[in-house]
Amino acid sequence: MNAAPPRPGRLLLVPNALDLGAAPVDLRQVLPQQVLEASAGLGHWVAEDARSTRAFLKRVDALWPLARPLQAIDIRELPRPPKGGAAGASAMADARPWRELLAPALAGQDLGLISEAGLPAVADPGALLVAQAHALGVPVLPLAGPSSLLLALAASGLNGQSFAFVGYLPQEAALRSARIRELQALSRRAGQTQVLIETPYRNAALLQALLDTLAEDTRLSVSCGLSLPEGWTRSERVAGWRRRPQPMPDRVPAVFCFQAG
Repeated sequence: MNAAPPRPGRLLLVPNALDLGAAPVDLRQVLPQQVLEASAGLGHWVAEDARSTRAFLKRVDALWPLARPLQAIDIRELPRPPKGGAAGASAMADARPWRELLAPALAGQDLGLISEAGLPAVADPGALLVAQAHALGVPVLPLAGPSSLLLALAASGLNGQSFAFVGYLPQEAALRSARIRELQALSRRAGQTQVLIETPYRNAALLQALLDTLAEDTRLSVSCGLSLPEGWTRSERVAGWRRRPQPMPDRVPAVFCFQAG
């Protein structure tokens, strides 16, 4: 008789600190003990960047000893999103590389998925791995941890009952302004908060585009460096932002929220 296939391991969605490793905080201040213990016990990982994941595991090891030496831990990287239209979308839709990444779980071992910051698979390419795990019958277990998007929304004072995460805006100025006006009109019709992010070195450019384009009575909230000692949130109408400009750091992640009046 043929042996039955092993019962799949789990895909654990492991939250990361929000500091991007640049100004490390004590992980115990931002991650539950369950996350530290689960991370220390995993021998297989999928990540955007293997080097930063090793740095994360070193931080974990200082608080909860790893079950095996760091050099013996298998860390595989997610496929890089290809550039370019339909061809790029088709390449990312190919299930084969995602199945290969799930091989440890299909062989019966638990596998960790980690983002560079915050919750994996939220505004993160790991979402495709999670989708493939469900398709292959691999149980998915999300672990509790920080999400900059929800922390910023909670701190904004804007509508938390109806909101939309719209990701990145176009970089070209005219297209970006048109998109901001479109989102403002949607926010006004639906009473909905719009949540945006940007690459940190373009934070100042996005803030300026929002101030140049949004109506004076639109409420704008910016959260910067959440969970870091110097983190802050400012939330007021665009008219107030224009009267009292605020510089934006170019190396610290920020989340932008607005709600039209």
